[in-house]
Amino acid sequence: MVYKFVVLSDEDESFVREFEFLDSHTLLDFHNQIQDELEFDKSQMASFFMATDNWEKEEEFTLFDMGTGSSTMDVAVLEDIIFKKNQKLLYVFDFFNERSLFVEYTGETKEIDGREYPSCTNSKGVPPKQVVFGGNARKLYNNIVVSDEDDEDEAEVDDLFLEGDDEEAPLDFENIDTLSEDEE
Repeated sequence: MVYKFVVLSDEDESFVREFEFLDSHTLLDFHNQIQDELEFDKSQMASFFMATDNWEKEEEFTLFDMGTGSSTMDVAVLEDIIFKKNQKLLYVFDFFNERSLFVEYTGETKEIDGREYPSCTNSKGVPPKQVVFGGNARKLYNNIVVSDEDDEDEAEVDDLFLEGDDEEAPLDFENIDTLSEDEE
């Protein structure tokens, strides 16, 4: 049997992906399909959560065993966890900013000869960015300029960060008894 899912984002209403999976596929297969389709960095953490009809998180399925008692994606077979039409899952792909994709089971169909599964059957809109920096981090990182060329006019690292405050000789920690009370 083939299970059909729609994936949506609350960040962009035009974003829609529809997937088909065999009932024997796992959530790890689903994770990999999402990662490939959205061109996400596979080294980032992600989890699926079973969700209520109001999208509230329930049971978690992690990428690997976290030792927290949650199940892992590789053992969560779709036919064992999808039990009703409109079953909802959350795919959390950015834990630091609590960003998710909304996954809904839309029904089942017969397997089509010659089609490889899993399969993305509909792709509309631009996917959300996988990682978004917070406001302060964005300001910090927007000012960084990387250059492959050596620039002899660049300020030394000490000049940029230490501003000459460390011009005194370093303390001798091997002979700590020689420190005066002012230095302690």
